Amino acid sequence: MAVDVIMPQMGESIFEGTITKWLKKPGDRIERDEPLFEISTDKVDAEIPSPAAGVLKEIKIAEGKTVPIQTVVAVIDAVGPVATVAAPAAPQKQNAPKPVPAPPSAAPYAMPPVKPAVTVPLPPPSVSQRPSPAAAHPASDKVRSSPLVRRIAREHNVDLAQVAGTGAGGRISKTDILSAVQGHTVHTPAQAAPPTAEIPTAPAAQMPSPPMPAAGGVPASAVIETAVPRERMYFGQYDVQPMSVMRQKIAEHMVLSKRVSPHVYSVDEADVTTIVALRAKMKDQFERESGTKLTFMPFFVRAAVEALRAYPAVNASVDGTNVVLHKQCNIGIAVALDWGLIVPVIKNAEEKNFLGLARTLNDLAERARSKKLKPEEVAESTFSITNPGVFGGLFGLPVINQPNVAILGLGAIEKRPVVIEDAIAIRSMVYLTLSYDHRVVDGATAHQFMGKLKQTLERWTENVL
Repeated sequence: MAVDVIMPQMGESIFEGTITKWLKKPGDRIERDEPLFEISTDKVDAEIPSPAAGVLKEIKIAEGKTVPIQTVVAVIDAVGPVATVAAPAAPQKQNAPKPVPAPPSAAPYAMPPVKPAVTVPLPPPSVSQRPSPAAAHPASDKVRSSPLVRRIAREHNVDLAQVAGTGAGGRISKTDILSAVQGHTVHTPAQAAPPTAEIPTAPAAQMPSPPMPAAGGVPASAVIETAVPRERMYFGQYDVQPMSVMRQKIAEHMVLSKRVSPHVYSVDEADVTTIVALRAKMKDQFERESGTKLTFMPFFVRAAVEALRAYPAVNASVDGTNVVLHKQCNIGIAVALDWGLIVPVIKNAEEKNFLGLARTLNDLAERARSKKLKPEEVAESTFSITNPGVFGGLFGLPVINQPNVAILGLGAIEKRPVVIEDAIAIRSMVYLTLSYDHRVVDGATAHQFMGKLKQTLERWTENVL
């Protein structure tokens, strides 16, 4: 019996996924629930298990391709019962859409180049080729799209009502909006000139040449020529490697954050000698009795929670002209992977004791590295922590993880000479860096937050067991 393998829906707001790797090839035997392929979405990377035991008959979607949910990506000659596909999508009113081409690898959040005063319009498409707004989306229908698509449309001043959706039920996919952005010249109100105004024309020699797109539809030689001098092209002095899907998502997220949030940084240092001594004394007993390792991260998470409760403006996000103050402390922890970076979230960290924090941290980190995280486990963070110190960095200036308004960076813990009561002592010290959004958090609040964080670390009294 032939069994279709479909692209699953990995979260409520996810409507497409990219196949990053096939773990089996046609003709291979596969067991039910055995990992079949890996996908990457806007939320999480994950392994997708086989819905049935049998032989992989056909792979319909190649690695690197992005397709909507419910798309058939492979066919299995099944033997025995068929499993329910992981993370099934909500029922669709229409049949599953046909696969669409993968979007270009260029970051969709890249700012469009500033246009000169005069633009030369392209020849308009024929009437048969140009869909009318009514044909794209009837007046009685609400335009269906994901938050990501709506955000790209806002940034590029694209009216979604003018875009024909190719997704399930007429939904506008990321590919649709990217095609619309690339295929049309969109002017912001500041760039548009009055209809009756006479527009001066700059000499051709002074007209700026349009920048070369980073990828997608451009010959590889043209992209290389913009990245390295022409004379180096013939001597093999560089390698060109395409960005992975995860690397593209990180790039999009970081560029967006720097554009949206005015970043300000505050640096302090804390004496964690007491914590270092406590961990050295308790780590063997802690692992023996709890079954999990005792690391430094739970100490910093606990201290961050106390500081967030004292200064809730740091545990916030921005919604238009409103500031949303979160009552829950959902702490995102940056986990470095061999192939990128991911930020799993400790939900309701304020409700967990030290042991609960330690177990949750270790579990999330382990499953992040084995691609076992669920979409909801990398969503809804209200504050984030990153730890460059584990790799030896004294401190860093991290980029805010949107939609948070702050992120804490932890430096390496190292012994340094410190003056205490007019005497020099050797203490275990750590640099702490807070990157914060100046739209919401002012310097006074940031340093008060850091003071509370430092006080909790230096005066640690909580039992670890």
